[in-house]
Amino acid sequence: MDKVITAIEPQKRNRQRLNISLDGEYAFSLDRLTAAWLKPGRALSAEEIKKLQEQDELESAYTRALHFLSFRSRSIQETRDYLTRKGCSPELTSAVLRRLEEEGYLDDARFCREWLENRSAFRPRSVSLIKAELRQKGLTDEVIESTLAQANLQESELALNAARRAVGRYESLPEETFRLRLGAFLQRRGFSYAVASETVRRLWKETRNSRDGQDTR
Repeated sequence: MDKVITAIEPQKRNRQRLNISLDGEYAFSLDRLTAAWLKPGRALSAEEIKKLQEQDELESAYTRALHFLSFRSRSIQETRDYLTRKGCSPELTSAVLRRLEEEGYLDDARFCREWLENRSAFRPRSVSLIKAELRQKGLTDEVIESTLAQANLQESELALNAARRAVGRYESLPEETFRLRLGAFLQRRGFSYAVASETVRRLWKETRNSRDGQDTR
């Protein structure tokens, strides 16, 4: 049997949500967008009520996902995991993810490019470690390999960038200790022994040349 809307009132704590009363009693709440076409006196069938509640659930989950994405770029898998943690059903999660992809808020290829750019600029590490991080974010090997090929990252350049960011804490040490500690640092960043050793050799030479130049002034 149809029920009649007898009141539509904004919630006190959240003015973007409206409390809907049917036949004189509170029935459920909806966001303003979902409830935009409703007016007191309108009769709603059971099917219409169900669709309204489903649409509200979708809008609420979508808004929550947008908030999650507002802090930084996310992968599709990260967003799926977030919605699941918030109690969204697999069907609802899939619907939200489809909408986010269609509207351009989610794009694993773009996420991958941004991740590589960020790592290269601020926290350099080996290609193998970058791949492992991206797989943890749920990206496919196809997307990872394609993006890496376009970026054309060089292991030696990544190692040198990483080492130069850390060398200041080791440059006053004796040569053997310098080599051991900087080498260990690079290997923790995923670089091979060979790449780490060559990078350390180069940095040791640079720091000695720099110090010798200062001493002769």
